[in-house]
Amino acid sequence: MAYPDFSLDTVIQKFQLEQKLISLFSTAEVVLPSEWLQKSLIQGKNIAIPSGNEKARSEFIIAPIMLEIAQFFHEHISIYSGKNLDVDRDEGLTGECDFIISKGEQSFMINTPILALVKAKKADIEIGLGQCIAQMVGAKLLNRSQGNNDYIYGCITTGEDWQFMKLIGDVLYIDRDRDYINQVEKILGCLHSIVKLAIAE
Repeated sequence: MAYPDFSLDTVIQKFQLEQKLISLFSTAEVVLPSEWLQKSLIQGKNIAIPSGNEKARSEFIIAPIMLEIAQFFHEHISIYSGKNLDVDRDEGLTGECDFIISKGEQSFMINTPILALVKAKKADIEIGLGQCIAQMVGAKLLNRSQGNNDYIYGCITTGEDWQFMKLIGDVLYIDRDRDYINQVEKILGCLHSIVKLAIAE
């Protein structure tokens, strides 16, 4: 078993998670995108959305947003794309993550604490929830093993729709407010909030 094998039901049952639906970023400020990001997203959507596959959405919509976050916070965070997060093979917590945001300067190895994971799906967010949550469990356990925070954020996105979550201990908080790429300033605001919280600690 690995991250892609988890459904929402199996990950909730296996790790005995409690689900709560709340507004995660009700006080987050919007962050206006740079001119570069605005142009990149216009071009990216024209390529990625008609293609209908995860790779194109990841490369042409999600990656520019990750680059914008990396540029804003410079040495405070590192972003990894397509890295394996192998935490516990016996529990199925192994496999590749689309994007990992962690604290500290960029390096060849994944820095901890891991702050957030972003999972790309081509169409149906609900289908990928289990996989994203399993990755969050793995990241939380890795953070804990190295004496870091016992929480982790996650996001599953089609590039157009963005669903944020937060795992604290055994409680999974799912944001009741889904965000959309046509309001990218709200998505950037959520990501800024996640990083600012970590930097302040």
